[in-house]
Amino acid sequence: MQGIVPAPDALVGKRLDVAISKMMGISRSAASNLIDTDQVRIVGRSSGKTDKAAKLNHFDMIEFDLVEHEEAPEPIDNDMAIVYEDEDIVVVDKPVGVAAHASVGWTGPTVLGSLLARGVHITDYGATGRQGIVSRLDVGTSGLMLVCKSELAYKEMRRQFSEHEVVKTYHAVVQGNLEQDRATIEAPIGRDKVSDFRFTVTPAGKEAITHWDVLERFGEATYVKVNLETGRTHQIRVHFSSIGHPLIGDPMYGANPKLSEITGLDRQWLHAMKLEFKHPRTKVWTVVESNTPRDLRHALETLENRHAARLNA
Repeated sequence: MQGIVPAPDALVGKRLDVAISKMMGISRSAASNLIDTDQVRIVGRSSGKTDKAAKLNHFDMIEFDLVEHEEAPEPIDNDMAIVYEDEDIVVVDKPVGVAAHASVGWTGPTVLGSLLARGVHITDYGATGRQGIVSRLDVGTSGLMLVCKSELAYKEMRRQFSEHEVVKTYHAVVQGNLEQDRATIEAPIGRDKVSDFRFTVTPAGKEAITHWDVLERFGEATYVKVNLETGRTHQIRVHFSSIGHPLIGDPMYGANPKLSEITGLDRQWLHAMKLEFKHPRTKVWTVVESNTPRDLRHALETLENRHAARLNA
């Protein structure tokens, strides 16, 4: 991509990296990289590379000189387990490190790409690159994820998810000792103004409701079962962080790195354990369950052993 375009009026006064991020629909870090490598610059602003923090002025012209890269084929996760499949839906047990679908800046495997590469038919319904997907899990969250194979399933399951008819049960481990045995967090969630890849509790956000029950207490951490009434991005992570109990292994939302190191975690302790829904064709109530992955089991055992040692000291 090459060319020169005027600075959009709506972005005048914004930092160049922020403006490029919005203009190209890419992350701010990706935009910063384009500026740092001199693939994007403000015409006539300086003799050298343009500062990514430079503010856009009226009548500025932005020059694009993007280097074309041949895209490498998407890696495939052949080990991702399929735990339920019929003519309408497929439910996978998504490993950590696998995205739901392709996105700007992501070069790892995806659920959709891996299913298609393995010959699983997926409906064409849905946005390009996201066809068949009616709900998602974060890259750093493992567990059950449903993808639609038929048009009928896509329409019906999209409705069930949007109307909160699907019962989604997660297991999580949060820092600290939760005071109550069960409670509900009801707080709106929106994008963080400081970091566009983070989310936060904000009055301007969308409704978000999280229910939790304590499964086991370790003193320094609490093992909980979580049911979501809504499905906002990073909802569980944001809600528990907002009450002072971030998920273990989740530094983005305030986790203690020392506890993450002790438990051997390099991702948040969060797993989608169970999905319950009305089958889109037969209308039969369907329940699909998962098992706790090895790295999360190891972290649990470590916490249990540390708690037992303290009690016996």
